Amino acid sequence: MKTGTKIITLDNGYHLWTNTQGQGDIHLLALHGGPGGNHEYWEDTADQLKAQGLNVQVTMYDQLGSLYSDQPDYQDPAIAKKYLTYDYFLDELEEVRTKLGLDQFYLIGQSWGGLMVQEYAAKYGQHLKGAIISSMIDEITDYVKAVNRRRQEVLPQTEIDFMRQCESANDYDNERYQADVHILNINFVDRKQPSKLYHLKDIGGTAVYHVFQGDNEFVITGKLKDWHFRNQLKHIKVPTLLTFGEYDTMPLATAKIMQHEIPNAQLVVTPDGGHHHMVDNPAVYYRHLADFIKQVEAGTFKGAKD
Repeated sequence: MKTGTKIITLDNGYHLWTNTQGQGDIHLLALHGGPGGNHEYWEDTADQLKAQGLNVQVTMYDQLGSLYSDQPDYQDPAIAKKYLTYDYFLDELEEVRTKLGLDQFYLIGQSWGGLMVQEYAAKYGQHLKGAIISSMIDEITDYVKAVNRRRQEVLPQTEIDFMRQCESANDYDNERYQADVHILNINFVDRKQPSKLYHLKDIGGTAVYHVFQGDNEFVITGKLKDWHFRNQLKHIKVPTLLTFGEYDTMPLATAKIMQHEIPNAQLVVTPDGGHHHMVDNPAVYYRHLADFIKQVEAGTFKGAKD
């Protein structure tokens, strides 16, 4: 596959931005979070893996509604109904794979992308060599409990009470509320500051994010609040790496359950990493990823059940 940018025209007529970096016979397809996030934290993945002694061709793409890809008019109820669904994004991923000519590849996904990895590996696992679920659990109820505990760790009770008042009143634009969200973000999402992922203006994707997540990472009011996948984990047959940050918004206790439920899975933790631990501590994050790929390639990978 050629390196550089390629625009894919989907069968529905919309266009997706894709970009491929690196050389080699090992292929890795990278999915971003959000939904409505973008590819940016995967931009150096090929270089990071090369530094670990692996030549991997890495392809990333912005999903529909994100950054460089088309952003439909989600204010149109018919468009929102058709494209703001789990099934749409899963079908989009399979179409991207087909149009890029990928098979027997590795699939990595961060957060929402990790949700898509779970869904894809359970349904289309025959196309995968391995799956990497980065900072995403299988039970959203556990996530809600975890982020509420994270508030207790860094905010005084007065601010926690104030945040709950704003959330009850749907007052998410409140400056004091957003200041509290920022404190939570720099402790548990983007611990490396200043964050490379901040932007001067809205770059799109918020419409998709609000429908599935809500206003921010510490409150779930959208469709994701009803997502549960534990009874499907047994269908993920490929070697699977679960990677989480030490200070992740996602609870490690649930990740350990996933390690047991997925037939061939291993859990690793990135020290001092938050939700974006590939940015917070890339040396460790990519060492874990490279070790996983090397073991799968050598046929020596074994999941851990203890």
